[in-house]
Amino acid sequence: MSPLSLSLRQRRVFVDTSAYLALLDRADSYHTEALAILQWLANRRFRQFTTNTLISETHALLLSSLGSARARKFLQDIAESNTVIVRTSFRDEEHAKSILFKYTDKDFSLADAISFAVMERLQISSAFTFDHHFAQYGFAMLTPDAGSTTFNRGALF
Repeated sequence: MSPLSLSLRQRRVFVDTSAYLALLDRADSYHTEALAILQWLANRRFRQFTTNTLISETHALLLSSLGSARARKFLQDIAESNTVIVRTSFRDEEHAKSILFKYTDKDFSLADAISFAVMERLQISSAFTFDHHFAQYGFAMLTPDAGSTTFNRGALF
C-alpha cells in the first residue's frame, strides 16, 4: 500500500506531551522510538494535532526538566510547525470531567481526559504517545515498528 493511499482522515494523529518530551530529551527512555515514529509520520504525510492544554503541560514539564531556554524554544518551534493546535472548549472540558468521573478505576489526568474528549470530537483514533492511558481508554498508540499500532478500539489501517 502506498503511504499516501490512506485518506486525509486516516492520516491524522494526536500528539501527546509524552511524545514531545521523548523527542526533545535525548535522555528520555523513548527518545529513539519517538524519532522513528516521527519519521514514519512525516514520510506518510500525517497531520499532527494537539491541544493548547498539552502545549501548556509540555512547556511546564520542559521548564522543570530541561530549562527555560528549551521550554521557550519548544513554544517557538510548535508555533512555526504545521501542527494543528486545537483550542479546548467548555464542552471538551465538561466531557473530560465526565470521563474522569466515569472511569474511577483509572488514574487519568485532566489533561489526558481533555485529550480523549478532543480526539473523540475530531474522530482521531490514533495517538503518538508513550502514555498507556490512551490505550486504556481505547485509542491506538503508534509504536516504532514501522508505524505499527497498538489497538484497543479498532484499526487505523
